[in-house]
Amino acid sequence: MKKREVEVLVISDIHLGTYGCHAEELISYLQSVKPKKLVLNGDIIDMWQFNKRYWPQSHMQVIKHITGLMAKGTEVYYITGNHDEMLRKFVGFQMGSLKIVNKLVLKLDGKKAWIFHGDVFDVTMKHSKWLAKLGGKGYDLLILINRFVNHISKKFGSGKISFSKRIKNSVKGAVKFINDFEQVAADIAISNRYDYVVCGHIHHPEIKKISNSDGEVTYLNSGDWVENLTSLEYHKGKWRVYHFMEDLPALRALKMEKESKTHSLSNNEIFENLIKEFSIIKIQETR
Repeated sequence: MKKREVEVLVISDIHLGTYGCHAEELISYLQSVKPKKLVLNGDIIDMWQFNKRYWPQSHMQVIKHITGLMAKGTEVYYITGNHDEMLRKFVGFQMGSLKIVNKLVLKLDGKKAWIFHGDVFDVTMKHSKWLAKLGGKGYDLLILINRFVNHISKKFGSGKISFSKRIKNSVKGAVKFINDFEQVAADIAISNRYDYVVCGHIHHPEIKKISNSDGEVTYLNSGDWVENLTSLEYHKGKWRVYHFMEDLPALRALKMEKESKTHSLSNNEIFENLIKEFSIIKIQETR
């Protein structure tokens, strides 16, 4: 399977270790691309909700795939977020092509991209951390219930729904928070003369121009892998929001093609496997 080349891949808010994480879908996506630089923009491992009793194999496979990219020479930047804030004590750590940072500035075709998670703008995180953590647990429970409802809905032939999206879209305060978040990020980026400002944190994928009296900047948000299943890709001078659900049919076709090639055996191989299985049965019978 030929992988798509991407100069910069930005992923945030994976929330490994929670029920809401779509790790299997993320693995399928990561296996389809070949990034030169991978930016993990915060909340990759959810240390707030982490529980030893819940760490599926697919979550570990995400970690293994990322380490595999590092071994092949991909530059990996781990930008700390609020749910993995414990890693902030390791800021500056570097091992091979991995760097742990709080923020990042990349030069892309003569332009500067300022990348950070975005929780620094969240007043709730700064002044009422216990409330934010409680909200995180409630959000995780909502996602779990949502998955159950969608499982039943699928059996009856109905489409998927997102409780959290509906709540966000219906609450004026939530919409205002997103708009304020975007404007504040843009204002600071403009004052520092950045061309792009790239965030995560609010689980709202976006690319748009934002301006004020001092200038204009391109605001980008990578979304998440809990509700939206999105990332940001930069290639040949252009940014785009990648939507996994839109690419799902093509990814399934590639996966089936790969599996068919893997499982297509010659007559001699099939015969040899049958002999091996027969031999094992005979050995077990004589014991």
